Amino acid sequence: MNHDIRLLREDDWAAFRQLRLLATVEAPLAIWPTREEEARGTPAEVRARIAPTASQAVFGAFAGTDLVAIAGVRREPLAQVAHKATLWGVYVHPAHRRGGLARRLLGAACAHARAQGALQAHLAVNADNPRALALYASLGFTAYGREPRALCVKDAFYDEVLMALPLDDAASFAALG
Repeated sequence: MNHDIRLLREDDWAAFRQLRLLATVEAPLAIWPTREEEARGTPAEVRARIAPTASQAVFGAFAGTDLVAIAGVRREPLAQVAHKATLWGVYVHPAHRRGGLARRLLGAACAHARAQGALQAHLAVNADNPRALALYASLGFTAYGREPRALCVKDAFYDEVLMALPLDDAASFAALG
C-alpha cells in the first residue's frame, strides 16, 4: 500500500488524537500517557502539540485520508543542547505494520531534524520490545544506556533502552534511506 508522509498540521488534530488513543490501548508499554491522560487534552492543546515550530514537528503517514502512523521530533531551544533531537510517539497502526512504514516515517523525522540543525537523534524504547529495538538498530541507532524502571504500567516496571544516531555522519544517516 502506498502511504503519503507529511508534517501534521493543526487541522489534523482529531486524527492524531484518535490514533494516539488507539496506541494507548493497543501498545500501552510503548506510549507514555495512559488513555485517560491522552483523552484529557483539549482540542487546542492537541493542536499546539502537533503544530510545526522551529523546535517541534510531528510527521504522519496517511493511507488515503486516514492517518495510520505518527512520529514526533523535538529539539530544545537552548544553545548547548540544540544539537540534539528527541524522537517520540512513534506508532504505526497494526494493519499497516511490516511494510517499512516506520522506517520511512523515522527517516522523514530525522531528515527534518537534520535540516533544522540537529546533529544527533535520541530516543527511548521499551527494553521488552525486540521488534522496535531491531528496527532502530537497523537504522543505525546505538544503545548508550538503559533507564531502569522507566515505566510503571499496572504496578509492573519496565526498563527503557536509550539510543542515539549521529545525523551529521553521512554513513550513519544513510541507513535511514
